[in-house]
Amino acid sequence: MPAARESLLDAACTALARRAWSAVRMVDVAAAAGVSRQTLYNEFGSKDGLARSLVRRETDTYLAGADRALREGGLPAAAEWTVLRARGNVLVRALLTGCWGEHLPAPTLAAVPSTSAVPAQRRADGPLPSPARLVTLVRDRAVAVLAPAEATPGERSELARECEVALRLALSCVLAPAGEGGTAALVREAVGV
Repeated sequence: MPAARESLLDAACTALARRAWSAVRMVDVAAAAGVSRQTLYNEFGSKDGLARSLVRRETDTYLAGADRALREGGLPAAAEWTVLRARGNVLVRALLTGCWGEHLPAPTLAAVPSTSAVPAQRRADGPLPSPARLVTLVRDRAVAVLAPAEATPGERSELARECEVALRLALSCVLAPAGEGGTAALVREAVGV
């Protein structure tokens, strides 16, 4: 039932854009997705399960976009993607900054026990990444994409440092927008790429 799952996550995301998570009702999410409330509970188990799955999906979407940006435009493009995605999606912003407002779901980052037999639900029950873990994930992906095959461990280490600086600079631009030239130009100047 992947189509129903995506419809439910889309409906939850739309509901979250309109009101605080505490005011989002499961019956309304199910109705907006065109499925029964029982289908929603079968898929996610609870409102917390829905929240964890929604956060997991937004994390996966962010990481896939960062990978694409790295392949297509290198580190400056990945930094720009980070800023654009965080500004355009409150869940991604919260994931990257750790600033979970009252209006957002605040699922625990640690793994939670699950009794669900649904494989996707068990995956959502796994640990969610902290902001530091997300930076590490993107940094390591950047090194894997950008490091030449013949790079020495020292060169890889230096590239990892540059990637982390670029990502942390991008996160600062989420909170205080970059001036003329934008985030990509700031990253190019700061790390010399």
